[in-house]
Amino acid sequence: MIMAKKHLVFASIVMLFAVNGCSVFTNTEEDTAGNKAEVSMDVLAQKLLTEGMEEYRYGKYFNAIKSFKEIINRYPFSHQAVEAELKAADCSYHMEQYSEAEILYNSFEDHHPSSKSLPYVLYQKGMCNYRQIDRIDRDPRGAEKAIRYFKQLLKAFPHSPYSADAKEKVTLATDFLAGHEFSIAEFYVRTEKPAQAKARLRYLLANYPQSTAAKKGRTLLQQLEKKREEKKSFFSTLPGFSFFQGEEQAAPPPE
Repeated sequence: MIMAKKHLVFASIVMLFAVNGCSVFTNTEEDTAGNKAEVSMDVLAQKLLTEGMEEYRYGKYFNAIKSFKEIINRYPFSHQAVEAELKAADCSYHMEQYSEAEILYNSFEDHHPSSKSLPYVLYQKGMCNYRQIDRIDRDPRGAEKAIRYFKQLLKAFPHSPYSADAKEKVTLATDFLAGHEFSIAEFYVRTEKPAQAKARLRYLLANYPQSTAAKKGRTLLQQLEKKREEKKSFFSTLPGFSFFQGEEQAAPPPE
């Protein structure tokens, strides 16, 4: 009798899932006539993706990102969520929210490390930082990070559609860093700190020898060395010359 009851309960549970099981993968929406109908999650996610892409195509990135983020939040395991993650990052990039875009590209890379879109993601991470490069007297970290990402792309995917442009931007970002070092050296010259100026110029020539600033750096370093020799020559005719030999102390390495 007990076994019969157990079978009856089991059968009831099976019937319950048979009738209502599909509701796990469906949602209820109203059609144009106001009638309620069950719609699959895949259809709802695709509808949001289509709406988001339509806004994206017309450059309405603020509206588009809302649809993409709704997919990510409501249907995180749908295949549409993968595309939504990438397009949400693209929206932030086009809205010039580069820090937010970089975070979203990093998130995509973490979630989909074998994605075919990875070369594009690496390139965009580089561009998020490249776009933040300012004047040569400003913070150089954007250029440094851009170079790291572009070199990572070139090493992992040397023949990607983005590699040629990445290589060009590595050169441009490197020129920026070299120019940054030269501008600091010039500042030290103007403030009469020749030892610090020469330290910066030597750093420039050692790390960016092929840059456009390297030629100016060599010329300025030669001028500073010449002035130093002329100064030493002048003081060598005076009593107590040994006092002036310790004039220039070793400058600290550039930060």
